[in-house]
Amino acid sequence: MILTLDIGNTHIVIGGFLDGELQFVSRLSTNAKKTEDEYAALLYDITRLEDVKKPEVRGAIISSVVPPLNATLTQAIEKVYGITPMIVGPGIKSGVNLLVDNPQQVGADLVCSAAAVAQRHPLPALVVDMGTATKISVIDETGAFRGVSIIPGVQIALSALSGGTAQLPQISLKAPKTIIGKNTVDSMQSGVVYGNACLIDGMAERMEAEFGAPLHKVATGGISKFIIPHCKTDFVLDEHLILKGLYMIYEKNK
Repeated sequence: MILTLDIGNTHIVIGGFLDGELQFVSRLSTNAKKTEDEYAALLYDITRLEDVKKPEVRGAIISSVVPPLNATLTQAIEKVYGITPMIVGPGIKSGVNLLVDNPQQVGADLVCSAAAVAQRHPLPALVVDMGTATKISVIDETGAFRGVSIIPGVQIALSALSGGTAQLPQISLKAPKTIIGKNTVDSMQSGVVYGNACLIDGMAERMEAEFGAPLHKVATGGISKFIIPHCKTDFVLDEHLILKGLYMIYEKNK
């Protein structure tokens, strides 16, 4: 079993791969105040819940956009499984050429999704990753990362809308029956769901025009399943793309 951990700003997504196949996915809340012992206990409980024995875990790899947690999770994995995880960053072979002004500024999650897209999908491609932020990136016909647009995520916008106004409630993330809302909740849901779908449609159209060639379109991330079905653009949903990219990078470097 190879453990893949994607440390995001909101969640730590954990995947377990056996013989190249994703066996399970679990989520933990990202909390920089937790100690390595607390995360060790959580990791142990997750793998035990999935009926994975400690000796069966023979490797691990981490991508992270929360650097303070890198050492904490590394120590937690070492404590539970007796192995030191790889961390996606300088010195790790990803197979992805980063054609941007400063390659060191490209997030590890973007590198992982680009690596997976290059192996699993037609190229060139446009990738929408919907998590804490919505990231729309372009991978060219050689598998090189050409750049990204970063947009405030759906949940961030929704929290700001509810928290920054006196009379707007917290709402669930689902599409109302009509775009023209007849009540407060439907109106907010319309704006969040259909508004973000239109945003993605518009950005995909503009980025494809700027790239100058048709782009295969892929969507990933925990929020994508709520928004992408309402887009007019034809997307392929690949929810665990980053975990798959992590496993591929592990295999390149083991």
